Amino acid sequence: MRYSIIIFLFFVSCYSVERDCLAFHQGTFEFTTIVNNEMKTSYFLRTANLEIETYEGVIDSAAIRWVNDCECILTKLNPTSNQDKRPVQIKILSTEKNAYVFEYSMVGDTKNKQRGTIKKIK
Repeated sequence: MRYSIIIFLFFVSCYSVERDCLAFHQGTFEFTTIVNNEMKTSYFLRTANLEIETYEGVIDSAAIRWVNDCECILTKLNPTSNQDKRPVQIKILSTEKNAYVFEYSMVGDTKNKQRGTIKKIK
């Protein structure tokens, strides 16, 4: 019994989530989510310091600042409301070959974090 617990703890401690975040700092991406019971998709191009998103024919731009390899802050360049003026904090939780799972919220709003998956398409 004692040895089985030690072996279990060894395997659990060796497991680590893959996070190759640098591969997702630039490129073309796709994000699909459900809005009002409808599947919606947005596309965005990310460069070293800019993110340009297209959603339902509307183009929006945000400055991107990487806090570390896996966390960034997005600030809209042309906000149209007070809500748009608030920066969004993004944290990449895990990565795969062409996708990553992330968590996001308004900066300072730790109670309303949401999760999603983004696919790199180019």
